[in-house]
Amino acid sequence: MKSRRQFFEEIFGSALAASLAQQALAQTQPSPGGIPTRLLGRTKERVSMVCLGGWHIGAAKDKAEAIRIMHAAIDEGMTFFDNAWDYHNGRSEEWMGEALAAAGKRDKVFLMTKNCERDYPGSLRNLEDSLRRLRTDRLDLWQFHEMVYDSDPDWVIEKGGLKAALEAQKAGKVRYIGFTGHKDPRIHLKMLAQDHPWDTAQMPINVMDAHYRSFQKEVVPVCLKKNVGVIGMKSLGGGSPRGRIPSETGVSAQDCMRYALSLPITSLVVGIQSMEDLKQDVAIARDFKPMPDADKTTLLTRVKDQASDGRHEMFKSTQNFDGPHHRRQHGFAV
Repeated sequence: MKSRRQFFEEIFGSALAASLAQQALAQTQPSPGGIPTRLLGRTKERVSMVCLGGWHIGAAKDKAEAIRIMHAAIDEGMTFFDNAWDYHNGRSEEWMGEALAAAGKRDKVFLMTKNCERDYPGSLRNLEDSLRRLRTDRLDLWQFHEMVYDSDPDWVIEKGGLKAALEAQKAGKVRYIGFTGHKDPRIHLKMLAQDHPWDTAQMPINVMDAHYRSFQKEVVPVCLKKNVGVIGMKSLGGGSPRGRIPSETGVSAQDCMRYALSLPITSLVVGIQSMEDLKQDVAIARDFKPMPDADKTTLLTRVKDQASDGRHEMFKSTQNFDGPHHRRQHGFAV
């Protein structure tokens, strides 16, 4: 039977990456009555190993239900919140801001949102919009959103987006700086090669990803080496909270999430639109035990044929899931 180190060495391609992966997972700490936490890269911050996704909370049936879900999530220990400037044209941030304005809620949450601009003035506008909508004076993490076009890593530097982020950090409006993307590992690697010590990188992490434009094989080892916190997303393949992968392949949501959480990621963003979704994800996180390596290998072998052509990860192989703001940014039709 393979050891966990052997499994990681096969996935990541080196003994060093395997060792770093083991060290990262060993930092998981249980939270009595709550959700286990993990260290967020070099920041030394501890965050819940599942993160409430901002896009889906903005798609809840109404504001009152969204706020009820967010308050329940905090009470259950899901205290890492995700958002972005463009989600539902600002509605996600506005609803989250109202939820966090309740007495004592903001200080219990590690709050992340995303900057959709690449240039200096646009980034500053995004920041002020997000702070106003979220009703806060600081963001715990601000990430450059949707680095999905090959020119994006250059634009963030050349057009002044990073300069704006660093000024905001110096002013105390932003604590940590990262980036996200769902398209191609090459773009993430180009970002990681920039002359800036990114605090986080957010990327697709799922059972299909191991076989197609693989972030877990190509990007995660570099993040581990550079001590960049890895935030996973799309563990179910995107779409509704039920996800494309469970709907189209028969792999259960529980197995999808357990596989992703068994990799050396800090936290997994999960889509929650109802109390039922929240209860399911909280239960998976609370009861989490790493998937045995033999089971991971069996699962990867099972999905290999249908995973290798990207049919369940259309966010990588098409523009269908690129946000309209970013399509316009690059001159593409919406």
